Amino acid sequence: MIGAAVLTAAASPASATPATGDAPVNEVTQTLDLSQLRAADATAQAAVNYQLQAAEQQASTAAVKTAEQHKKADDAKRAAAAKAAKERAEQAASRSQERPSLSLTSNSSSASSSSSSSASGSVASVVSFVESQVGKAYVMGATGPDAYDCSGLVQAAYRTIGVDLPRVSEDQSTAGTQVSLSDLQPGDILYWGSAGSAYHVAIYIGGGNFIGAQNPSSGVVEHPLSYDEPTGAVRVA
Repeated sequence: MIGAAVLTAAASPASATPATGDAPVNEVTQTLDLSQLRAADATAQAAVNYQLQAAEQQASTAAVKTAEQHKKADDAKRAAAAKAAKERAEQAASRSQERPSLSLTSNSSSASSSSSSSASGSVASVVSFVESQVGKAYVMGATGPDAYDCSGLVQAAYRTIGVDLPRVSEDQSTAGTQVSLSDLQPGDILYWGSAGSAYHVAIYIGGGNFIGAQNPSSGVVEHPLSYDEPTGAVRVA
């Protein structure tokens, strides 16, 4: 019995040694697993960050491309508008050059020799009015009393004698009886362009002269017919 106890006691430390060695091994394994998890998380986060950066870069590139496309479209529209305006100006200049020159014959001179002083009645009032407006400013859409556009001046002149003319030159060019440029009388409305689509009007004052709100640079002025020969004329009163 004593021998068995001694053998059991001697064997106990040897069998306990492996058990005491298990704990360090498990701790190392757990530490490696945690490091691997952290590395995997860092790799996943880096992948997410890369994807976000790539998406932001793609969106930025798309925005720049869209802005460039809009700019090109705007530039094309402006170029087309400028081209159209240039063509209209060239066409207007061509029509002006092609328009036959009007010669003021002796009959015209005879008819035109009547000056504003020889105009009588209501016509004299119209002529007197436009003469009193010479020197005032030209402003698009203005009807007086300090500034006028071409049709605004004509309308204001005839309003002094109780005649209510249409507001725009297109309508004023048909607001009376069409008369020959060789038979003009003071007070006649001169127009440039076609009757019904005139782009400018003025008042003939006699003596071969007219008064009109010409343009922003010259305002209301008096000119001879030869300065810019009209297309036609209408007689209102």
